[in-house]
Amino acid sequence: MISDGFGPASETFARDYVQYVKKLNYNYLTPLDKILVGSSRTRSSDSLVTDSAAGATAFACTIKTYNRAIGVNPEKVPCGTVLESAKHLGLATGLVVTSRITHATPATFSAHVVDRDMEADIAAQQIGDYPLGRQVDLMFGGGRCFFLPNSTEGSCRIDERDLVKESKERGFKYFSTRKEFDDLEPRKDKFPLLGLFTLDHMSYEIDRDPTKEPSLKEMSEKALKFLESATADSDKGFFLMIEGSRIDMAAHSNDAATHAHDIMAYHETIDLVKKYVDKHPGTVMISVSDHETGGLSLARQVSDLPQYLWYPEPVSRVKNSSFILSQELLNYWENDREAYIKNIIRSGLGIGDIDDYDVNWLNQNRTQLDYEYFLANITNFRAQLGWATHGHSSVDVNLYAYGQGSDALRGNHENTDIGDFIVKYLNLDLDFITYKLNRHVLRTFHQAFESTHFHNDEHHHH
Repeated sequence: MISDGFGPASETFARDYVQYVKKLNYNYLTPLDKILVGSSRTRSSDSLVTDSAAGATAFACTIKTYNRAIGVNPEKVPCGTVLESAKHLGLATGLVVTSRITHATPATFSAHVVDRDMEADIAAQQIGDYPLGRQVDLMFGGGRCFFLPNSTEGSCRIDERDLVKESKERGFKYFSTRKEFDDLEPRKDKFPLLGLFTLDHMSYEIDRDPTKEPSLKEMSEKALKFLESATADSDKGFFLMIEGSRIDMAAHSNDAATHAHDIMAYHETIDLVKKYVDKHPGTVMISVSDHETGGLSLARQVSDLPQYLWYPEPVSRVKNSSFILSQELLNYWENDREAYIKNIIRSGLGIGDIDDYDVNWLNQNRTQLDYEYFLANITNFRAQLGWATHGHSSVDVNLYAYGQGSDALRGNHENTDIGDFIVKYLNLDLDFITYKLNRHVLRTFHQAFESTHFHNDEHHHH
């Protein structure tokens, strides 16, 4: 389980917030607090500050590599992943995320490209169009746009490949609606499964419409049910990677309330998986972040006099992400825009004492990101929360583990040690997978060419 962009301060922040809104005792422990075993170092091969691609490749391939690398080493040679090796040994495999399924973290376990922005290529590999063939039995997440031909509305591709159609031809059961998800049952539906619920990333938890998108917990519960059923008559078991993807994206925006809600959704999923481990001895769960995002500080002293405090209450009043509110501001330019802005602040951020400066600033023609960052800071100022960056930081992140063999992860570890633990636990052979990837006549499959499409993400992580 990977909590993207979730640093030690974020865990304290979420604990404080939950204690406040649920009126819990000061000694309340979150589901993660109960299974803390150590910490993980996060640097990549070319920077003290990693991105998600290099950070997740450390888990997947057990190697340090350069920022932006997806399942390739510093020399840009494909490296076998723990998911691919598990599949080779007969284990079932799954990916559950709230980002695009082609995004950096899930991509590193299931694809090999020299740059994370090659998401059109990643999508093709994930359905089996690369030397190893199909390796993932179950994929739940967002990012449908990379599976649609260019002529289709909402597509992110520049070619006419229809990967939805191709996935069905390769045996996938494809679905994209909440009802189709709810109707899935192991007794009637078989692997492989491909569920893409949104064109882009799935919604932040604070914005999610439960009638349209399942939660991270619901997707994880469904995945565990299918993986358990598929391996019921086997001694091989399964490998599942679950990512709380949007914890990171909220931190990129310094959006405290949105960050809190996605962390709480991740906590609920941790609790679910812990219960699964309790019922299935021989299972181990690892939870770790690829890096910290935002440089969150639980105080914002900017005066000469010490004021040791921060306030969860302003965070608790927020009803929507600053991303959603910024989109609304960007698209509304009627004569009553000033009143519209005040209503955004009042209803979206839960603020009644509206500052004229804030209204005047937001009434100017600015970029979507400008609006998003400013709206987030309206709450940050009132909550007395500080942020050091809109990017990543190099701090060590907490390492959590639960189940058989988890004591081996106690202490401070390099992120590659976590991949090594998985290799040892499942008796994997990554070198053999690396050999299979690179012996193939199509050994340039992972490289970029003049025709390669690089997707420029507006909310880029690196």
